[in-house]
Amino acid sequence: MDLLTIGVLSGSVIAGLGCASVAGLKAWNGWLELKKMELTQVAGERGLPPAGGRIEMADLKERVRKLEAIAAGIDI
Repeated sequence: MDLLTIGVLSGSVIAGLGCASVAGLKAWNGWLELKKMELTQVAGERGLPPAGGRIEMADLKERVRKLEAIAAGIDI
């Protein structure tokens, strides 16, 4: 193999590695962005429980009040 062939071959290998590195970094950044969006979505959902959950919580609080009144001997 002559010097020109070795130079072209090594240059193309270096260029290929560079392209693969850039593609890998873009994929990594995309994956990190996806995980950030998933975390913000989960954090946003934790803000308020669904309406059914709030209704159930209010119902449980009312039951507790009634049981406390019964235990205290107060007629509601």
